[in-house]
Amino acid sequence: MSNAADMPRPRDGILEIAAYVPGKSGGSGKGKVHKLSSNESPLGPSPEAMQAYAECTQNLALYPDGGSGALREALAETHGINPANIVCGAGSDELLQLLASGYLQPGDEAIHTEHGFLVYPIVIRANGATPVVVAERNLTADIDAILGAVTPRTRMVFLANPNNPTGTYVSFDEVKRLHVGLPADCLLVLDAAYAEYVRRNDYEAGLELVSTSKNVVMTRTFSKAYGLAGLRLGWAYCPANVADVLNRIRGPFNVAMPAIAAGAAAIRDAGHLAKAVEHNDIWLPKVTAAVEAMGLNVIPSVGNFVLVQFPQDGTKTAAEADAFLAANNVIVRRMDAYGLPGALRVSIGDEAGCGAFIDALQSFVAD
Repeated sequence: MSNAADMPRPRDGILEIAAYVPGKSGGSGKGKVHKLSSNESPLGPSPEAMQAYAECTQNLALYPDGGSGALREALAETHGINPANIVCGAGSDELLQLLASGYLQPGDEAIHTEHGFLVYPIVIRANGATPVVVAERNLTADIDAILGAVTPRTRMVFLANPNNPTGTYVSFDEVKRLHVGLPADCLLVLDAAYAEYVRRNDYEAGLELVSTSKNVVMTRTFSKAYGLAGLRLGWAYCPANVADVLNRIRGPFNVAMPAIAAGAAAIRDAGHLAKAVEHNDIWLPKVTAAVEAMGLNVIPSVGNFVLVQFPQDGTKTAAEADAFLAANNVIVRRMDAYGLPGALRVSIGDEAGCGAFIDALQSFVAD
């Protein structure tokens, strides 16, 4: 029988990490499966991005540009920012890992909200720091509660805005209030993975705050509205001091050549992005209204997904609904790992997927 003495020992705290479990992909029934578990774009990638990807097949023997120069130039051109302040990565997940690796160590604390993205506690613990979980108010980040949790050991605050899995957001004024209340040596990480979908006048993803600060970073992704989840591509807009740190510790070729090319083409195809956002603008309220008409509660969302809450009396549980939907080839996301066992997160899919979800959930509720 093995014991801890006859095998390599991981660093303290690693085995306390709950491994990230992605959304399911397959159904248990026959026929077309509608995957609504991972917030992917139902429109897929831009045709121009696919063409750029395909053209890279002639050069796969070559290393990619280690600085992702073409992608950073396209991002800078689109957003009106300095390419030197952009760092690209294999999804925003890698950038979150790099930020934690660059700025957290044993003895430090990092704050995230109670229903925030599951990657936050993983990267915090992986670097020996302590996650500090702050309660939300009405499933929305509570700025006063976050500020109240700051101690002399706080080195980082993660804020998903909009938040996954709730779909809620905080206004730019509230984000600025949070920043003003943080010590200068505490890094505020604004995770804006769903920013492209937000249609609120009081929202700002973080570009302005990063441009005027030394301790704010905004992370973004191509996995959602741009439909490039399979390429694992993200970017961070950073003050020069933070970009320097990330560039020192990231892999020398951390973004693949096809991802750089496809991302640059995607960011310039404003028309395709507009179509993806328009589809969401149509179907997000349709799905919300249909579910609410069934007597279930839907958390108001500004993302490309909804959080559906089931009755607390146990008559129709989220677990039962998940099993029923899966049996009807509609795959959604259980929320137990997020501390929301009574809820399901449902991506806004294509018209057929949204319709299949509504019909199946209606049958479950009526049964």
